[in-house]
Parts: sequence; structure tokens; C-alpha cells
Amino acid sequence: MGHITKAMDAGGNVRVSFINSRDIVNTAQKIHNTSPVVTAALGRSLTVMALMGALLKEPTDNVTAYIKGDGPLGGMVITADGAGMVKGYAYQPLVDLPLKKGKLDVGGAIGRGSLAISRDLGLKDPYVGKVPLVTGEIGEDFTYYFAMSEQTPTAISLGVLVDTDLSAKQAGGLIVQLMPGADEKTAEILESNLRNMPPITSLLEEGQTPEMIIETALEGFFVKYLDGADYEYRCDCSMEKISRALISLGAEELADMIEKDEGAEITCQFCPKVYRLSTEELKALYESAK
Repeated sequence: MGHITKAMDAGGNVRVSFINSRDIVNTAQKIHNTSPVVTAALGRSLTVMALMGALLKEPTDNVTAYIKGDGPLGGMVITADGAGMVKGYAYQPLVDLPLKKGKLDVGGAIGRGSLAISRDLGLKDPYVGKVPLVTGEIGEDFTYYFAMSEQTPTAISLGVLVDTDLSAKQAGGLIVQLMPGADEKTAEILESNLRNMPPITSLLEEGQTPEMIIETALEGFFVKYLDGADYEYRCDCSMEKISRALISLGAEELADMIEKDEGAEITCQFCPKVYRLSTEELKALYESAK
């Protein structure tokens, strides 16, 4: 479970959220058995998506990120809802690269590509924004997305420190956003504060609390704390969702599965759960897809 601490300045010009996401990242690492660089990449992505999920207005709203790159990791899919769930997976969970300047080379693992964000807010069609990856390091890429697709000045700091036993020793994320009407002086103070902040994992290693980290980001402002939110790595897969996905393949594909495979065994990409469908169940789906 990761708790998101939320705050604003007294004037309502700056919005800040922080999450200690170590439990979320470690759950994902155990489920997907990721290598250190993938743990860092997926962990950063899960962290920022939990923060984005907490910005949704309704519990049933959800947001999904599709990260695609030409590096060995290939890409990732991460989704969060407004009710405390975040989940994700990497295309290639086992990637091994040399360190880059003493750090895990997340940008090298992902490579060049794109970041697409789909927001399902219960309307007829989801809103989708897409930007090229800036560095593949995740934080800068999501910052660029907010600037280009949502026109919201945003700073994002993410960190995952992987321990020798492959677990996340520390993990967390901070998102700072300027609200409409904020003046240039506010932006300048924030920029200076964030530029001088140590990495998130360093602050966590020092034992700093979420409040201490937020107050460092908002130094010079009066901080007003808001109701927070709890997020956890949780999968909401079900036989109903698997069935809908199979129907979407079309009658021809289902007919081929019935003829060749005599049933189906499907493993959820987000969790280890396996769904088994008999030939009779596939035939029922085939009838629905016709």
C-alpha cells in the first residue's frame, strides 16, 4: 500500500502530491520477476500513474499509459483508477544493461519511442494524448506530456532504488503542478526549489517524511494539506473481461481456437491468474461474436 499525501499552497496556485511507492513496486517486482533496470522503469511508471490516478474525479474513472520504445525493454502498459488501484507490466521483464554513470540505464532500456495516455472518464470515447519520448527516463517524459497534451505546467520527480536482493529499497514520486492564474514569481520560486532538491530516493534514504519532502518543494509558501489517498498494486481482471477480450478478436479467430486448440488457457498480463475456457465456453463466445 502506498499513501499519497496531497497539498496546495494557501493561494491555490500550486498543487502537490507525493507517494512512497515501495510496496507497489515490490509487489510488481515479485509478480513479474523483473530485472533491476526493468524494476526501475516499471516502478517509476507505476509511481507516476498512481499519482495521476489520484487526480481523477470519480472512482470509476481510469487512466492508462502506453509506453513504446525501440530499446530491449520494448514498452510498458500501466493503468490506474480513481479508487486506489494501479497495475502494469513490461513487454520484456528481463533486461540487463551496463550501468550508465553509476545508475540503472532506464532510458537505454526503453529507447526512443512514444508515450500515449488514454483517459476513460465514462464518456462515449476516451481522451487520448500522445507525445514522443524525451529521454525514456519516465519522469521527463510525463512532464513533457503534461506540457504538450494538457497544457499544465508540471514537474515530476521519480525514483526507485533497487537493493541487492532485487527488491526496491526505496521508491517514491512527487508531482507539482501550477494552477491556472499562477504568476511568474510563483513559477520562479518553484523552479528554484525543485532544481535544488536532491533525488527522491536520497530523501527517502535520509528518512524524510512525505510532509518534509512536500515542504521542501513548497519552500516559501504556506502549505495546506488536503485529504490523501491510498494506492496499491491490484489487478481487477475477471472472466467477464477475458470473455469480452476474446469476443473482440472476432468470430473467425474464435473458430480457429475451437478447431485447433480445443479450449483456451489465458494468463493475465498484469497478474499471474490463469483463465481456462472449455470448447463449449468458446463456442458460446463464438456465437456472441458472429
